[in-house]
Amino acid sequence: MHYSAAGVTGSATPLTGATPAVGTATGATPAVRGEGGPRRVRLAVSRIDPWSAMKLGFLLAVAIGIMTVVATAVVWYVLDGMQVFFKIEELFTQVVGTETDVDIQQYVAFGRVISIATLLGVVNVVIITALSTIMAFLYNIVAALVGGVHLTLTDD
Repeated sequence: MHYSAAGVTGSATPLTGATPAVGTATGATPAVRGEGGPRRVRLAVSRIDPWSAMKLGFLLAVAIGIMTVVATAVVWYVLDGMQVFFKIEELFTQVVGTETDVDIQQYVAFGRVISIATLLGVVNVVIITALSTIMAFLYNIVAALVGGVHLTLTDD
């Protein structure tokens, strides 16, 4: 393995139990072992671009909205396959009587449930996009006062 760091060039041999020859007659460079550990860099996140936060928030919200609609469809099909809606309507008829005009299956029809899930998804897209942008502005204000979030990154 060959490396170059800060203008110094050398070669490193993997530590497999055998000790490499150091300073042999052929002019080989000494083996360098990673005894210093991984490099560490301390950084501070001092500003978040609100436009970038808005775009990322929008895309994540759209993904969450699609997952909500798909999950709603899956749950509805599972409940319908288990005859849950029919059993609830049957129980309601036993409790209230046959003279009622309430049709539970009308309220939990697939089209109606998916429409409500889609509407909630669209509302969530608007809310999440707005909140992510507002949170980026608030973070920038607070980071200007306290210096931001400090991170320590290592290369393992």
